[in-house]
Amino acid sequence: MRYIFPLLLLLAMLVSTVLLPGCEPKEELLTTDSSARLEFSTDTVMFDTVFVQTRTVSKRLWVYNRNKRAVQVEGIRLSGAYGQPYKLLINGDSGAAQQNLTIRGKDSLLILVKATLGTNNQPLNKPFLTEDQIQFRTNGNEQLVRLIAYGQNAYFHFNETLPCNAVWRNDKPHVIYGGVLVNSNCTLTMQEGTRVYCHAGAGIVVRGQLRINPTLQPTGEVKPEDPRIVRFQGDRLESFYNDIPGQWAGIQFDPGSRPSVVRFCDLKNASFGLLVYNPEARQPFPKVTVEHTTFRNISGAALTFNNPIPFDGAGILGFSGDFDVRNSLFTNCGEYAVAGFQGGTYNLQYCTVANYTPQFRRQTSSLTFSDALPVQNPTLRVAPRVSIENSIVWGSFEDELYFDNSSTYLAQIQVRNSVLRTQEYQAAADAGGKPGLARNGNLINVNPKFKRTPDNAAERFDYRLDTLSPASNRAVPLPALTNDLRNLSRSATPDPGAYERVNP
Repeated sequence: MRYIFPLLLLLAMLVSTVLLPGCEPKEELLTTDSSARLEFSTDTVMFDTVFVQTRTVSKRLWVYNRNKRAVQVEGIRLSGAYGQPYKLLINGDSGAAQQNLTIRGKDSLLILVKATLGTNNQPLNKPFLTEDQIQFRTNGNEQLVRLIAYGQNAYFHFNETLPCNAVWRNDKPHVIYGGVLVNSNCTLTMQEGTRVYCHAGAGIVVRGQLRINPTLQPTGEVKPEDPRIVRFQGDRLESFYNDIPGQWAGIQFDPGSRPSVVRFCDLKNASFGLLVYNPEARQPFPKVTVEHTTFRNISGAALTFNNPIPFDGAGILGFSGDFDVRNSLFTNCGEYAVAGFQGGTYNLQYCTVANYTPQFRRQTSSLTFSDALPVQNPTLRVAPRVSIENSIVWGSFEDELYFDNSSTYLAQIQVRNSVLRTQEYQAAADAGGKPGLARNGNLINVNPKFKRTPDNAAERFDYRLDTLSPASNRAVPLPALTNDLRNLSRSATPDPGAYERVNP
């Protein structure tokens, strides 16, 4: 009996020696079979247009081992074409190459790809293609994933105070980081077709004068894609960001700035479009003339200025400022299309406010005016002057007009020959300190019937009047304004709003 226990122990050791390798999980056993190939989440990692000298976002590439057993990837590396503008992060390790990486059976590997493009002596004004490849070597197999980025040369402005009488050319885009200052007694002129891309929080501050497309006199139709339009947007160029509001700040005019002009311009995806910031109501009020301009996808996400003055954003926002706005469109403004506080003059002629805001649950009137700043217990009150003529003010809110404390400036509110959505002011006569707007040729609470809105279409909205629009021909001719937003001629019986309906 005393020999049985040692014999049993020896037998157990022999059995374990034979059986233990079989206990290793199958997914950890390496296969060298050449048929065990890798699979990828995509065969091409593509970056949208990238400005030179700026880093892209990280793109993910998943590498899958669909086999039951593990594989050893002998090498992962960039081919190195075009000066290696691409960088890899492989399982948390950075570098252009990694060796001998094991991927367990039915498991995966994550690679993050970034790019920083150089100019490479490419054309100034056209995107250029930069390519590379990630090479994978596994069990004698060579597999490739393409890397593609479209680069774009640009003028870069980093917290820059511009020289006086600066002219921004249109041969390549302008990219703003931090901000750009147009100093007192100086002027910034933007040529037709200038493209401006602003990083998060960036914008333009004007203490002198801004002139956008000041001399353009087109002879034919100016369609939305016309290359002569000056365009502002954020610097994220991936398609996901095409219509995301609040990506950059906006254009701000400070006290003392000289009369500025914004013409044939498209402002989108900002916190505010144009802001006059004059909270102390210094005279003369800064003045901005706006013509043939669109304001799209605007939301401020609780902006805070000095004093402090909290606010949410607007296409046009004035704290004691003067605006003349003609033949312009406001759409998808998350809080306000036009908002004027503590006085100022707001003249809107042939404007369309089509503020359906499908991205927001808006509880504010698109056009809002007040004699005070939006703060508790304001110490200064200045009556605003508001004139709305031949315009359409419509949207998803039942009251798209609001005149705060209107009894103090009732005589300075003039609304004529316009289509309005309002419950508050639908009476035919002034009463209780409120204006009655169902007069002077106005059409109250009758849907103007735009061609394509969020109510009847999912995308590609079109705020021209439909053929059967009840708003057609309800405007009155204005001798100084004979063309519409797209530079089409107004008829003898013109339509209200930014667009003149053209019969097919």
